[in-house]
Amino acid sequence: MTDTARFPSDSSSSEPFSDPDTPVQQPRLWCGDGWTARVLKNEDDDGWAVAMIKDGEPEPALVGPWTMGRDKKNPKPLDGPAFSTLVKTASEFVRRHEQQLHATLHQSLEVESRGARITVSLDIVPDEDNPSAMLSAHDEAGEQLAQVRVSPAFKLSRASATAWADGGFPRP
Repeated sequence: MTDTARFPSDSSSSEPFSDPDTPVQQPRLWCGDGWTARVLKNEDDDGWAVAMIKDGEPEPALVGPWTMGRDKKNPKPLDGPAFSTLVKTASEFVRRHEQQLHATLHQSLEVESRGARITVSLDIVPDEDNPSAMLSAHDEAGEQLAQVRVSPAFKLSRASATAWADGGFPRP
């Protein structure tokens, strides 16, 4: 559940933020399904924004504009359908980000070399102190042909993979 110290109860509600297992459903704060939606004043203009924070995460996964209410100065209150839509949107955003990160860190392609089909893979380990990467080659049966440590900045392309395989898998 979300750290309640970061999210005091909405000032428009007389209900205090108490039991962490009780779903919070206030006009500007809604918690459930592993997410917290918080409607905030947009500092850049007169509008409002909504921040979607995944439980346990320190930063919002997604921040977007929020609709003005009928009085044109206060935000529209959060409700069940809006919260469900926000959870779905934020979850999809996080999933796409994770897929993109995985695709960046784990690249693979097939090349023809010496009459055989070879799969060349680049696996990057993003470590702040000591990032590393491993370049490997496997034959069609999945047998490892070569594996060498390379710079995490190594660019895997069809040309670099073919040249590496044609050259007998030397250290690039």
